[in-house]
Amino acid sequence: MKKFLWLVFSVLFLGLATANAASNDPVDMLRSVANQLIDSLKAHKTNLKSNPSLVYSLANKIVVPHADLTVMSQRVLPPRIWQQATPSQRSQFQSEFTTLLVRTYASALAEFNDQTVQFYPIRGGSAGKTNVKVNSQIIRSDGPSISVSYKLLLEGSEWKLYDMSVEGVSLLESFRSQFADKLSQGNIEVLIKDLQRHNSENSGR
Repeated sequence: MKKFLWLVFSVLFLGLATANAASNDPVDMLRSVANQLIDSLKAHKTNLKSNPSLVYSLANKIVVPHADLTVMSQRVLPPRIWQQATPSQRSQFQSEFTTLLVRTYASALAEFNDQTVQFYPIRGGSAGKTNVKVNSQIIRSDGPSISVSYKLLLEGSEWKLYDMSVEGVSLLESFRSQFADKLSQGNIEVLIKDLQRHNSENSGR
């Protein structure tokens, strides 16, 4: 399930990079994103599997510009930890967390198999809102459909993803649980160093 969560995360972000124009309707934007990404993945599937460096480069160009990484970095930590962290610590954590996201994303991207996505209208619509949740279903040829929801923020005229859930399991909650163990052993410095070690050990993968 965790690998599939990252696959869905990957599907969304690659589409964001290839969308021709941002839509003021988050559902229309996500639908366009998913359709374009699936076509792109099918066309480049062989290259993505055989060229890991290409996958990392692609992920870096796609994830960083189109996700609200500051919001994600803040919300993945307990409020007390974020508030007590210095600006330097926040910057270091966001950098290492972004690297973790990108590399996990790239690994999932290479595992793409044929899927289609069905999105559902937002209750009450999105007009006048700055924070919405979009529900969808991933339809697979090799298994049952999976429920996925996306949380987006409106920043200017652009909707940005800051969390998603697969079958009720939140991306941020999943990481928050992992980070809690390290934070129980110390402060944010302990977590930053652990992420730096992890990212360094996996830099060649």
